[in-house]
Parts: sequence; structure tokens; C-alpha cells
Amino acid sequence: MKFADFFKSHWLIIVVLITGCSSQSQVPDFTASGYLADRGAVRIWRKDQQQHISHLMTVFNPFNADATETADYSWQDGKLVSIERHIQGAHPEGVTLRFDQNGNLSFMQRQREGRREALTPDTIELDKFNAQRMLKISDALLTGRVQLKQGVWLGHDAVKTCQGEVVKADLDNTALHYIAQRQGSARKPVNVAWLEAPEGTQLLLVTRDDDCQWEPKDDDF
Repeated sequence: MKFADFFKSHWLIIVVLITGCSSQSQVPDFTASGYLADRGAVRIWRKDQQQHISHLMTVFNPFNADATETADYSWQDGKLVSIERHIQGAHPEGVTLRFDQNGNLSFMQRQREGRREALTPDTIELDKFNAQRMLKISDALLTGRVQLKQGVWLGHDAVKTCQGEVVKADLDNTALHYIAQRQGSARKPVNVAWLEAPEGTQLLLVTRDDDCQWEPKDDDF
């Protein structure tokens, strides 16, 4: 069974996760969540300061490609001040955008496969739009109390998290069977990521890569 087909057939999707939660309870300043997109898995880390968003980081793993895309968004006093986006893989790309307090572009840089290229106004507006879109999605996930968990698979239902703690992943038999299939063809323990919410638990990602490398820490985020 293909990775994408497994999740398309799974009952717990992001709409179910956030449906029915109308109010957001008190949450920590540093949070991790995620969701399944049409083309892959998205993980989100967020830092709030004084009840205002300050930093948002996303990691996108496509279902059918080896490239990983990361994006960092920073806000100050409620205004978007920087965007950094990087694609790892066969065709690397990096984009950096900075804005002043009036929202005007103050710096831009794009590198694609080692070459510098100009950014079009449409590309800049799309990156700004995506920043606000990801913020709204993060808001909805926090409202739905959707939490991201991830780490190294130890077998059965045990996972060693990126913080070094051994926890139980309360996944159903279909998810456990899929992980076992991936583990059976891997030379070392696979990494898994899953979502926990009041409505249930959803397997998000199984990979042979060290996904803890992407997980930021509260103190330096």
C-alpha cells in the first residue's frame, strides 16, 4: 500500500480533528502540531509571546518525492517581518524575504541550485499569502487541541521521542501494520510522527530519515 493511499483511506482527517472545538483553552507559548495535506505531511512549530504570534516554522514532506521543504515566518507586533523558505533535495532552493514595519519589502534573495535569481512580485505576494494561511491553519489546530508527537520507532507501540522520552503511540492496528511494513524494509529504526487530539490519534509520517533534526527547541526558537 502506498503512503498516500493509506492516509486517503484512513478515517481521521484534519476536518474531523478540528470539528466541534469552538474555543481555545490555555496553551503553552511553544507548541507543535500538524496535518495531512493533499500532497504530503505538514508539521508546524509555533512560538507565541505575550499572546501574540512571533515565530512559525513548517516542514513539508511530500508523499511522492524525496525533497523536504521548510519555511520560517516571523512576526513583530502582529506584522509579518520575515520569510525564509528552503527546499532540500535534488533541486535545492532558498528564498529570504524581509519587510519593514510598514509591510514594505526591504530585502529579498533567491538561490536556486547555486544560482541567484530575481523574485517576481507575484512570488512575493504568494509567499506572504502562504504565511498568513499557515498562521490560520495553526490557529485552527490549536483550537482543536491537535498536538504533534514524533520520534524513533522502538517496536510494538513504543517511541523514543526527540526529547529522549519513551512514550506509547496510541495508534490503531492499520497504522501499526503500516509502520511494521516500513520498518521491515529499513536497515535502522524508522522515524514516526503522529497527531493526538480529543477526537483520536492520526499517523502523520513514517520515514527513514532523522526527522528530529527538524524539531526546534523552545529555548532557541
